[in-house]
Amino acid sequence: MEKSGLTPPVYLAPMAGVTDRAFREIAREISPARVMTEMISAKALLRNNRKTWAMLALAAEAPPRLAQLFGRDAGEVAAAAQILAEAGADGININMGCPTAKIVKNGEGAALLRDPAQAAAVARAAARAVSIPVSVKCRLGWNEAEADAAARLAPRWEEAGVACLIVHGRTREQFYAGRADWAAIAAVRAATGLPVIANGDVASPADARAALSQTGCAGVMIGRAALGNPWLLAAVSAALAPGPRVWRPPSPLEREKVALRHLDKLLAYKGEYIGVREMRKHFAWYCKGLRGAAALRAAALRAESAADLRALMREAFEPAERESEAARREKGKDSQVC
Repeated sequence: MEKSGLTPPVYLAPMAGVTDRAFREIAREISPARVMTEMISAKALLRNNRKTWAMLALAAEAPPRLAQLFGRDAGEVAAAAQILAEAGADGININMGCPTAKIVKNGEGAALLRDPAQAAAVARAAARAVSIPVSVKCRLGWNEAEADAAARLAPRWEEAGVACLIVHGRTREQFYAGRADWAAIAAVRAATGLPVIANGDVASPADARAALSQTGCAGVMIGRAALGNPWLLAAVSAALAPGPRVWRPPSPLEREKVALRHLDKLLAYKGEYIGVREMRKHFAWYCKGLRGAAALRAAALRAESAADLRALMREAFEPAERESEAARREKGKDSQVC
């Protein structure tokens, strides 16, 4: 969340029900990307909710440990930020972009963009409560008519002591439809001296370079495009680094090994019953693009045990590895023809 150096930082977006400890660890094993917890309720943290603490697992993670909070009450967010700092967080992000109904109906998440005074108060209270950096993640605004909300708020967040802004180039009403508006992110960047991270529709190294070029931002954040493809974080990091850009896409066998490691982590942290059910969705993402992926996804929904999922992974990736190896041999033969 600090200002970027020679290499623009690449972040994995916090995604509810996805970026848990297991997925964060997988992402960090594969890439130098910065990861963040799923969004944590300030109210739940203050109530010492057991499930909320399980979502954090900060002590077990390597730095930088970044935690995301959501809440509307400035005092509650400040107190929750102090708890996170004491628990080992190296940075805190305040969510002002979540579009889901259950969040915005309470005036939290993206709804704060419709209340500039409260959005600034929440950020100020959190920044004053802790000595670690506090950032804000937001959308452009509530709807098309209010799409300049983040640009108007940016100077107020800067004055409040925020260290960095992460801007998703869509409005709340868009949810995830349409294209992210990078020009609007550039307007937020022009409105403040803070480093700004561009989020939305970064699905390739080329996208990342284009987003930085068009917005002038300090770095990028990748969300849905990393589902089942944490290697994208490594590819983008390599593309943005100075000097030679060396990155090798994973083979099907490497993809299988990572998927199996992901399963093992979920089993260790959540037990077989929950771990298997959570891995079903991840497996569906991991096998995207493979032959027979639709049938594999359907089979995953019926998987009841870790053994079932491991068998499906072999069925998914090992034929793909054989096909890949055959293609490499064929290519080798062709290259020897004079």
